[in-house]
Amino acid sequence: MTGTTVTRRLLGSAWPMFFNKVVAELQQKNIEAVGMPEWTDADDTLAKALQKELGAKPDGLKRKVTPLAPPPAEPQGGGTDEIGDISWNVPTVYLRYPANIPAAPVHNWAAAVAMATPIAHKGSAAGAKVQALTALDFLLSPEAVKQAWDYFRDVQTKETKYQPLIAPDDQPAIELNRDKMERYLPEMKKYYYDPARYKTYLEQLGIHYPTVRERK
Repeated sequence: MTGTTVTRRLLGSAWPMFFNKVVAELQQKNIEAVGMPEWTDADDTLAKALQKELGAKPDGLKRKVTPLAPPPAEPQGGGTDEIGDISWNVPTVYLRYPANIPAAPVHNWAAAVAMATPIAHKGSAAGAKVQALTALDFLLSPEAVKQAWDYFRDVQTKETKYQPLIAPDDQPAIELNRDKMERYLPEMKKYYYDPARYKTYLEQLGIHYPTVRERK
C-alpha cells in the first residue's frame, strides 16, 4: 500500500544434522573391525604436550573405539557447512576418526598441530579403510541400501520435509574474503608441501618429530 520495495540477499543457511541409524550401525561395525591406529611413544608425546598447553588432561591418544551412542535429546550444535542439508536429502552419516589430538578445539591453531604428523596420516588411513568397507557393504547388499532409505523415508522425513532456504538464484558471497585471500595467499604458498624435494612436510619445515616445549 505504501509502494515499499524490498531487496534481500541470503548469505547462508544450514539445516540441523540428522544422521541415518542404519548407515551408522553398519559403519560402526567397520570402525570396530579396523580398530584404532597403532600410536608410537612419539605420537603420545606430542599429544600430551599439546594437551598440557591447552590446560586439558594429558591423556594422550585414544586406544579404544568409542561405542555407538544415540544422539542427544537436544541439539548441541550444527555443521559448519552444508552437511545438515545433505542429510535431509540422502541417508548420511559423519565419520569421526582419530586423525587429530583429543581436546584440541576446532577452528583453532591447536587443531592444526597434528596435521603434518604421523597422527593425522594414521588416523586418516584408518578412516579411509572404514569408508571403503562401508561403501563395499552397501554395494554388495541391496537390502542394506533399502533399509537405509526406509529409515530415511519412514522415520526421519515422515513428518518433517526438507525445504531449502536458499533459492536457485542465490549466489555465494565469495567477495567477502577476497581481500584476505589476496593478502595471505602469496604468504601461504611459501609453505606449500613439495613432495618432489621432501619425503614429509615435517622434513620440509625442518621439524624433528616430536618437537615439544621444554618446561622449566
